[in-house]
Amino acid sequence: MSRFVDRVVIHAAAGDGGNGCASVHREKFKPLGGPDGGNGGNGGDIVLVVDSGVHTLLDFHFRPHARAANGKQGQGSNRDGAAGESLELKVPDGTVVLTEDGEVLADLIGNGTRFVAARGGRGGLGNAALASKARKAPGFALLGEPGEAADLVLELRSVADVGLVGFPSAGKSSLISVLSSARPKIADYPFTTLVPNLGVVTAGDATFTVADVPGLIPGASQGKGLGLDFLRHIERCSVLVHVIDCATYEPGRDPVSDLDALEDELARYTPGLGGSLAERPRVVVLNKIDVPDARDLAEMVRPDFEARGFPVFAVSTASHEGLRELSYALAKIVDEDRASRPSLEASRIVLRPTAVDDAGFTVVDDPEQEGGFIVLGERPERWVRQTAFDNDEAVGYLADRLARLGVEKVLAERGATPGCPVTIGGVTFDWEPSMQAGIDMTMHERGTDPRLERTGRVGAAERKAAKMARRTPSSQEPADDQTDDQEDDELS
Repeated sequence: MSRFVDRVVIHAAAGDGGNGCASVHREKFKPLGGPDGGNGGNGGDIVLVVDSGVHTLLDFHFRPHARAANGKQGQGSNRDGAAGESLELKVPDGTVVLTEDGEVLADLIGNGTRFVAARGGRGGLGNAALASKARKAPGFALLGEPGEAADLVLELRSVADVGLVGFPSAGKSSLISVLSSARPKIADYPFTTLVPNLGVVTAGDATFTVADVPGLIPGASQGKGLGLDFLRHIERCSVLVHVIDCATYEPGRDPVSDLDALEDELARYTPGLGGSLAERPRVVVLNKIDVPDARDLAEMVRPDFEARGFPVFAVSTASHEGLRELSYALAKIVDEDRASRPSLEASRIVLRPTAVDDAGFTVVDDPEQEGGFIVLGERPERWVRQTAFDNDEAVGYLADRLARLGVEKVLAERGATPGCPVTIGGVTFDWEPSMQAGIDMTMHERGTDPRLERTGRVGAAERKAAKMARRTPSSQEPADDQTDDQEDDELS
């Protein structure tokens, strides 16, 4: 028997970017071949794609972990590493992507709609791309960035125009079976419907979809019964249909009290997509009028419901009485709702340039280390992740980038003293203002930096500690612009 799953948690991990290559061209009769290390390949993305052939999230229930391929490392002779292959995950139409805290990230509607759930890390630049006037033959390359990793909640919210709500055994499944070609399970006991059912209804030239959800009981909005788990499937509906059982023999039940209970549950339920179910157009269907007592009761309560402003239809799923009028009335309401919605515009890219006075980073006090500081910002944190701390020249290059960004200046203004701990992207340094960062480099041995040797800023122990610190989890948000400073412009 197939299972219906409409809420899952997936663990998406994009691929890591490949490291750049530090290589020097060596060929006979070409003593000054220069750097020729290629760039690393980008890691693969995790992409959610709406597929009309998928109707449930069952696959993710059994396989919640998704991992994209890593990018390959760059090689000599200016050979770039291959990009990691992106992983596309097929999801049903109407899937909503949320964070674990309930924040909506994407609402996927329409076949082929795509959403990048986790972006792959960018590959590191090779030393050929890092060559500049100051560093004609870099003895280092940049490391690839780690890919994004995220735990995401996927919820399926059916895309239907009409939602049927009612008590268990009110006849919702029977109604959808005679209005459409849907064939849900029908039996004479409560909670026959355990999963939402969708049907397509044609009324003249109009076509609309109907969703039948498990029966509601008082307290469903607080988790009683099955209704709470499936009320999300009617959040998108243009009109809600109250299916009232006029032939019930349960004590304490009558059409008026049933409608009041259903209205109360709709008002209490808070849709995740905003709005309120109690604000939707609603229609009352008095069902089972083929039973003589039920017909009399329907005629008795009709004026009361009409006085509340509800369109009322008395129907029988057994004799099909009243179904034609109901289907045409629903088609009219759906058409009016579709016409009232704003027309969809083509996708646009909105450019929001950075403010002219935005430094791109902030410096705050470190609450865990007395006299320490933490540098927060997309670019400095990304630069730290790209740095190989076992290479003095790479560390010097990082210092130059931070100085050019203005980090050294701001630290001095904040009262940083030599030797105070400064943390960037999970890596802690001992700040040395005498580093003379940002100056033009003189000729030196590849892989070294004379400034580090003079100051002793990063020795073997410090490099090891920094390397270990770099492995600690940190923010893995990818940067939007790789050419974000003067040096990157020269390398692009």
